[in-house]
Amino acid sequence: MKKIIILSALILLTVAACIVYTPRGEDQGPYPYDRQAPGYSGDRDESYFYDTLAPFGSWVQMSAYGYVWVPRNMGYRWRPYMYGRWIWTDYGWTWISDDEWGWIPFHYGRWGWDDDIGWFWVPGTVWGPAWVFWRTSDLYFGWAPLPPGLDFDMRNGFRSRRYDIPDRFWIFVEGRDFFERDLYRRAIPFERNMTIIRSTVMNDRIVLRNSRVINEGIDPLVVRRLTGQTVERFSLRDARQAGPDQVSGSEVRIFRPNVRTGSASSPKEYLDSSEARTRLGEAKIFEPGRRASDADAMDTIRQRHTEEVQVLERSQTDEIRRLDQSFAERESRVRATERDKIRREHDTAVTELKTRHVQEKQAVTDRQKKDAEVVRSRAVRRK
Repeated sequence: MKKIIILSALILLTVAACIVYTPRGEDQGPYPYDRQAPGYSGDRDESYFYDTLAPFGSWVQMSAYGYVWVPRNMGYRWRPYMYGRWIWTDYGWTWISDDEWGWIPFHYGRWGWDDDIGWFWVPGTVWGPAWVFWRTSDLYFGWAPLPPGLDFDMRNGFRSRRYDIPDRFWIFVEGRDFFERDLYRRAIPFERNMTIIRSTVMNDRIVLRNSRVINEGIDPLVVRRLTGQTVERFSLRDARQAGPDQVSGSEVRIFRPNVRTGSASSPKEYLDSSEARTRLGEAKIFEPGRRASDADAMDTIRQRHTEEVQVLERSQTDEIRRLDQSFAERESRVRATERDKIRREHDTAVTELKTRHVQEKQAVTDRQKKDAEVVRSRAVRRK
């Protein structure tokens, strides 16, 4: 009897020790984002986004969307979902941002574009691994941030499947570059988007499964074929505090608090839309840090211009090569009497494609000249 009592006591002590030393919220996830994960101090409302993002940009009141956020100091021709990398997780394709504030606007809300202000973020309360749709071909991978109006709820998914994603929203890279760490240097200038959109297929597979938003996007087997790399699967865990997305070993940790809707709060400081167009318009071209000189600004612009042209020309060359290969394969499968027809079709297609290439390059050149003039004129105003 004494032995039984002693054994029972040892078992109870062992169980108690396990309870004491098990770190809550660390390795028990991943938790669905519609539930409170252990370690969080409570729900947030949209004012939490206002306060957290204020040091990194400007809040603007826009009649169509309410309060929107415009990031600052993003560099030349910044675009959402371009400075970072893609990884495959148990939530599908997940964006890992290079920015310390990236855990908010790349996992909540929607992005919009204004010709005067540039890119702006509209707050939202549903967490997702990446709010983007995809386009793919045997040469390109592309993704675009979802525009305002494409709402998603945790019961029915998208409230509407009617959407119109503007051409300029798309970011395209050649498939082999998909896993590169410097994606922003590999992104093809948006002046090529119309041509590439014609040759790619839309993929909008963002689904709700087991209380999770899953961005299935591109089939990992297709990614493996075009990149020549194994697609590693990562487990997503909840970070215990706000901060940059972190990848360690086979895990990625992202802070993803529950955010309440219906908040009547407003940012502590904000601009109206007309003031924002005056003060923020240049930021969509280049907004250097306070310590950057005008000479540094112009040098950066020239460097980015050169990089853009190099990427554009490489993609155009590869596109012609791929077209030649496609027609050569067709020609090899037909009878000799039909080959003249295939060759004529090939010549016509190449001529049309090269014409578009010339137009694209001219559009990039024209835009770069305008951007450079903005930087030069600002330098003159400061003197």
